Amino acid sequence: MDLTLALVIGVVVVALAFDYTNGFHDAANAIATSVSTRALTPRAALFMAAAMNFLGAHLGTQVAATVGKGIIDAPNGSHGLVIVGSGLIGAIVWNLITWYFGLPSSSSHALIGGLVGSALASSSVVHWDGVVEKVVIPMVLSPLIGFTLAAIIMIGILWGFRHSQPAKTNRGFRHAQTVSAAAMALGHGLQDAQKTMGVIFLALVVGGFQQDGDPIPQWVILSAATAISLGTYAGGWRIMRTLGRRIIALTPPQGFAAEAAAATVLYTAAIGFGAPISTTHTITSAIMGVGATKRLSAVRWGVAGNIVTGWILTIPAAALVAALSYYALHWMVE
Repeated sequence: MDLTLALVIGVVVVALAFDYTNGFHDAANAIATSVSTRALTPRAALFMAAAMNFLGAHLGTQVAATVGKGIIDAPNGSHGLVIVGSGLIGAIVWNLITWYFGLPSSSSHALIGGLVGSALASSSVVHWDGVVEKVVIPMVLSPLIGFTLAAIIMIGILWGFRHSQPAKTNRGFRHAQTVSAAAMALGHGLQDAQKTMGVIFLALVVGGFQQDGDPIPQWVILSAATAISLGTYAGGWRIMRTLGRRIIALTPPQGFAAEAAAATVLYTAAIGFGAPISTTHTITSAIMGVGATKRLSAVRWGVAGNIVTGWILTIPAAALVAALSYYALHWMVE
């Protein structure tokens, strides 16, 4: 088999493996609040999230275009494929490390960090303007917007239902959370599956099987949607406990407010700006936002601090692993 074709197949397989880890790593993003408030059973929540992730992956390709064309320029041929594959390995390793410790880090930023790290190690072009505009700025703004919007929605709920009976209100919002959790899972598919599509498309371009201006092939969309859905159904219980219980003990109205705010931010970023934002950052900050409306001490800020530390380390850590992977693979292949 031709070396370039073999490397393309290898990169596609690794990309789908990353997509799978993305699914089980980020499953908690969509359903942790619904499970913790008992709005949904864990297995029903996972099935719903997997189905909505699959559907969301088919709703657009703006984010895929950003990842595939706006972050790095990899040279054509086997060298470029080694760069892309190394970036994926960096992202997968960081996903597994943070999953093991139950830290809700960003698979999106792990992927971006991995691509940048392998590109720098190979002296390839990094589009720093694209990284700043499409990654760094949204990385800072999305948690702030998620926190603020969730707090505003929660305040509105508290005011609107101030005369209602708590038991009746909680029952109503448990039903509402089924909708908000589905919306969150749909947004996760819209955001995160597209990132894998973008990397696979980049590998196809580098391998000479697609041109820059071509649409993303349907098989790429379908395979990325399937991989993230299967990963989601596998579940990420370690991270689910962190999001659903350790930051704040959530009530159904709080869970609904957090999910509604996070889903709104995800859709706006993907459809309006094509920005690959972190679903993890967005839902975590939204949970903090609803907790802060009760009282600041209701949020376990020590746990929140550990999560933020993981956020800060994600891009450089994934970049470092990707750079080391590049040197190893470059030596073996070339």
